Order: sequence, then structure tokens, then C-alpha cells
Amino acid sequence: MDMNNKPTFDPKEHQHLRYNPLRDSWVLVSAHRMKRPWKGQVEKPPEDDIPRHDPNNPLCPGSVRANGELNPEYDSTFMFDNDFPALQPDAPDPGSDHHPLFLSKAARGVCKVMCFHPWSDITLPLMQPAEIRKVIDKWADLTVELGAAYAWVQIFENKGAMMGCSNPHPHCQVWASNFLPNEASLAERCQRDFLQKHGEPMLVQYARMEAQAQERLVLAVSNWEIVANYYVLYSHQTVLLPESNILTINSIKVDFSTGLASIMKRLLTKYDNLFEVSFPYSMGWHGAPTGGHLNEDMSHWQLHAHYYPPLLRSATIRKFMVGYEMLANEQRDLTPEQAAEQLRKLSEEHYKVKKAEGKSGVEN
Repeated sequence: MDMNNKPTFDPKEHQHLRYNPLRDSWVLVSAHRMKRPWKGQVEKPPEDDIPRHDPNNPLCPGSVRANGELNPEYDSTFMFDNDFPALQPDAPDPGSDHHPLFLSKAARGVCKVMCFHPWSDITLPLMQPAEIRKVIDKWADLTVELGAAYAWVQIFENKGAMMGCSNPHPHCQVWASNFLPNEASLAERCQRDFLQKHGEPMLVQYARMEAQAQERLVLAVSNWEIVANYYVLYSHQTVLLPESNILTINSIKVDFSTGLASIMKRLLTKYDNLFEVSFPYSMGWHGAPTGGHLNEDMSHWQLHAHYYPPLLRSATIRKFMVGYEMLANEQRDLTPEQAAEQLRKLSEEHYKVKKAEGKSGVEN
């Protein structure tokens, strides 16, 4: 074989592995697979005619929930204990006399639901920055409140039926637990090891290098940046990072929360504009452990939020985690560089706002 004719590596054409330092694992990138014809399952586009208020919707103001409680006529955020919690504060201890192959231990905690807005037909990208600020402030309050007693406070939002969301009303969940979940434990170990080896928090260094490279940078706004991670799994997956070292969401200063509200709105608007649908995703915050860890040195941590959108090439085709991904190795079909370029080019004016303005212009 003539070595002079060896092809030059092109990440868009040649499969390769990328290391995820937060999970100590590898992702297989096979971007050339996007050329294959699709004859698999096609999803229904997300509903676009959700009523602003439905008295039968248990998350709406004034509605009765499954446990018989009446929601107040709230006009901003609204918080309540999950009527079907996965964690309860008083669950009995299963004991410790178990075979190594059949271990169990106590799991206790609380689960809360937080409505972002009183209207069901609105989502975060359609809310005003001041309204998003109230959501962020409530997240911070909850982290302080629940973090006083629990080791981990997981704030997460499942948006869209494709991500298992059972109610279209804009909301998130907050689960606090007396244990570190698997992903938190991985992030704890990997970030601690990185600081010991390199003398700087992993994600502080990562944010700086991505800001300098620009290649995967989607947005940068007053102390925050959005990056299509070098090692991400889903096609348009991103991470939201502060540019300085912040351990938990309740440590964000006022000027930082203003920038955070702005960059969240801009990213989620781009997501919706990508396929002109209410873009489904699961997102969540990862910050330093709390509870009994509050007195420990957590300087290796960096607050960050992950966005996991399932859509692959259109509003109706999703990424499935099956076969090879379940049995062998995580794999993605679009390079992060390609995804970042797509997102950067998208308008930051929401497509619904554009359409509404267009109709208004026609009527006038």
C-alpha cells in the first residue's frame, strides 16, 4: 500500500473516539452516518395548539391536583411537593445484611414540582428575561433550602412528550436525595482527579479553552457560555458554563443571573428555530454536593447545566439509544463542530414571534 495516498483525517467523514472527562468514558463519533436514508420510526411533531388555561390541567392556577389540593391563582413561579414522589423522607432502612451480589441501602429524599409560569402555552424561550430570572432565583432558594439536609439537589426539566413529559405546562422538577446519584458520583470523582493532576478545575479550564477556540462555542453572554461539547452524545447537546469558578447555583450573583436568563432564552430560541417546533429536551444542573459535603473542600467543582435534545435530523426523527449504544459504546451521528455551526447561524428571534409579526403586518 502506498502510504503517500493515505487519506487525511476528516472528523465529518471518518469515525473516531472522543474522551468525556466528566464521565471517564469514550464516545464514538460517526458523522458520515447522517448520509444514510431514514426508514425508521417517525415521531409526531410536538403539539402547537395548547390552551393557555385548562381547568382540568393539574398544573394550572386554580386547578385541583391528584391529591385533592387546590392550586393557588399564582401569577409567577409555583412550587409544590410532587404528588407521586420517587423519594420520600421517611422510607425505612432495608438493613445491611446483604450478599455482595444483592446489595441495597437506604434512599431518602423529597421531590418537588416547580411551575415556571401560569400559562400552559408558553415555554422558557417565549418568556421574558425577567420571568426567567424568577425561575433562576427560585432554583437558588431551593438549593439552599434542600441542600441544608440533602447530599444532592437535582434540578431538571423534561420538555416535550418525546422526553417523557406528561404535562405540557412549563415546569421542572427538583429531587433532593441523601445519596450522590451515579452521574453526580462520576462527576465528583473525575473533577477531583483532574484538579489534583492539573491544578485547575476541569470545567474552568474547559470553558476558557472553548472560548478561545470558538469552534464549538454557540453563545457567549456576560459571564456565561454555551458549548456543543467536544465529547457530547446527542447531536445538538450543549453545556452551559460560567466563565469563572462557581460551585452552586445559589452562589450566582445578581449580575450573573441576569446574564444566565439572557443566554438561556437565546439558546432555547435557537433550539426551537432549528426545526421550527417546540424543541424537546431534558436539561439539568450539576453543582457541588450539599448536605454533609457543605463543610468539605469542593473547589474541584464547577456549576454547569446539560441540555440533552433527542432530535437528530428533523422534528420527527430522534436519536435512539439502542443496540450498540446499550451494549457496547455511546455513539453519535453529527460532530459537535457541525452542530455548533448550525446553532450559531440560527436566528435569536423566535419563529412564533416572527410568524405573529408577519400576520400582524398582513392584517394591517
